[in-house]
Parts: sequence; C-alpha cells; structure tokens
Amino acid sequence: MFKRLLIFAAFPILFIVSTNQCMAQKGVKHTQLVQFSGIIVDRDSAQKIPFVAVVDKRSNGGTIADNSGYFSFIAVPGDTVVFAALGYKTNYYILPDTLSNDKYSWIHIMTKDTTNLKPFVFYSWPSKEAFRAAFLKLDIPDNDLDRARTNMALAARHARYGSDTRSPGVNSMQTMQQEYDKLYYAGQLPPNNLLNPLAWGKFIQAWKDGSLNIQ
Repeated sequence: MFKRLLIFAAFPILFIVSTNQCMAQKGVKHTQLVQFSGIIVDRDSAQKIPFVAVVDKRSNGGTIADNSGYFSFIAVPGDTVVFAALGYKTNYYILPDTLSNDKYSWIHIMTKDTTNLKPFVFYSWPSKEAFRAAFLKLDIPDNDLDRARTNMALAARHARYGSDTRSPGVNSMQTMQQEYDKLYYAGQLPPNNLLNPLAWGKFIQAWKDGSLNIQ
C-alpha cells in the first residue's frame, strides 16, 4: 500500500520535469557566438587601412581597427557589420549564417571616397578698398638692417619647412596614432621605457658595441 502511494505521488513530479525539459528543448534556442577577425585593406594599393570603425548593426557594438588594419570582436552569424573610415566609402559585410566554427576570418576591402572641389581663392581682405586701407597702414622698415632681419627670418622658416621630408600621409598617420594611443591608454598610465628592463638592456648593449647614436 505504501509503495503504491509513493508511486502515485512521484508520478506528477516526473511528469512536470519531463514536460519542462521538452518545452526547454523546443522553446530555448542557444545563440551561436563567433570571434570575427580580419584585416582591412585599400582596394587600389592593397595597403592596410588603420583605425577603421567596425560596428555590428544588430548590437551596436564593435571595435576600431588598430594601426595595422586588424580588428577582432564577438558577433553572431547573420549579423550585418558596417565598416567606416575617413576618406573611404562606408560599406557593409554580412556574416554567413551557416558557420559551424566559433572563429571566422575575413579580409575586407574598402574604396577611397575622393571629392574634387572647385578652386577657391582666399583673400585676407573683403574688398579692394579694405586692402588699400590696410596697405597704407603698413609699418614698413625704413632701414636695410630691419628689412634683412625680416627676410632672413622668413628664409629660415622656409628652410625649416623644406627640410621636413615627411609626406602629408605620414603626418596624418602619426596624428591618428597619437589619438589612438590616447584612447587606448585612457584611464591608465601609458608605458614608460625608463622602467623597461628590456629597453635598458638594448641601450647598454648598443653603448658597449659602439652602435649607440645620440645625435
């Protein structure tokens, strides 16, 4: 009698547990996550494009490519990923929804977005009358020494600018790298090579073998 009562009491519990398991298997669907990584390159030169904004439209998450054009973040198969960078056309990529692995690599190509503007001449004065009034008020040096000093200062400035052989692209890359470093080390102290034992080891080794250049 006691065994029958125990069986009847346990039957509803088993029924509820089995029903919940079936509902969980049918109703709950696990989301597959993928480590989406890749490199972004220029279509014309095949050069790597740094600091491209990579955004997942579904989650509004993403990352910024480093100075080598490399990016990596977590996404879901089927997501639409937006690639945007200054000077390039914004384009999209849809992750395949048939991925079986948890890692996916991709080489993304971007096209430059160049707009040619009409020539425009800037003047320091709004009208000829304003130019005439400003010209008459010029404080022109009266002696040759003052004029020579002014001309030498201008010549020295032009020579200094002319000695800078870096291209505008290199200057832009350097500025973007500085901004990237600020964002990367935000809220923390940047690395200090004065406390880096490897840097000190290279310095001492270069000092010993005579390859140290301190000019």
